[in-house]
Amino acid sequence: MILSVARENKTRTVADTRLFEELIRKSYKQAFGLAYRLTGNMAEAEDLVQESLIRAFRFFNRYDPSLPFTSWLYRIMTNAHIDSVRRRGRLRVTSLEQPGADGSTTWDFPDVDSAPDKLMMERSLNEPVQKALGAMNAEFRTAVLLADVEGMAYEEIADIMKTSVGTVRSRIHRGRKQLRRHLIKLNPTIYRSYCDEL
Repeated sequence: MILSVARENKTRTVADTRLFEELIRKSYKQAFGLAYRLTGNMAEAEDLVQESLIRAFRFFNRYDPSLPFTSWLYRIMTNAHIDSVRRRGRLRVTSLEQPGADGSTTWDFPDVDSAPDKLMMERSLNEPVQKALGAMNAEFRTAVLLADVEGMAYEEIADIMKTSVGTVRSRIHRGRKQLRRHLIKLNPTIYRSYCDEL
């Protein structure tokens, strides 16, 4: 009896792992796109996706297959992003003018502008829009991205953000206003006419 239960659990675990891998394959690009828009940075987006996938795998037994996997994953990602933003406030900041850890007076930084994947992402979401998204309040940015970029329903967004539909509507409205304001501030000649239409 104990051996059959152990075998059943092992089989279910393998099946769950395969299901998880299949769901991730289908939704990875969308998840990475959201992570990039939330963080505004390729390296942070990769870290956020990795953290989200680890959390999703760890708690995959809580996933309800009758609901969309991406909604569940986006909720995890949103929570992981909020956690990282909170942690960032507690991180120690080091001046670039201070000597490095090895005693040298210079710091080496990779040339992120030469990365082809960054160029591709910038083409899909141009720089002023990304800067405006980065300047927005995190809760408003998340609501706007889930609604306008991912095309999710207000109810799904409310579920992901763990809030009411009314709050989601308010955050989307206020977030769009913030986005409009930041875009006009960044480049008034280009974005004023677009924003007037909205």
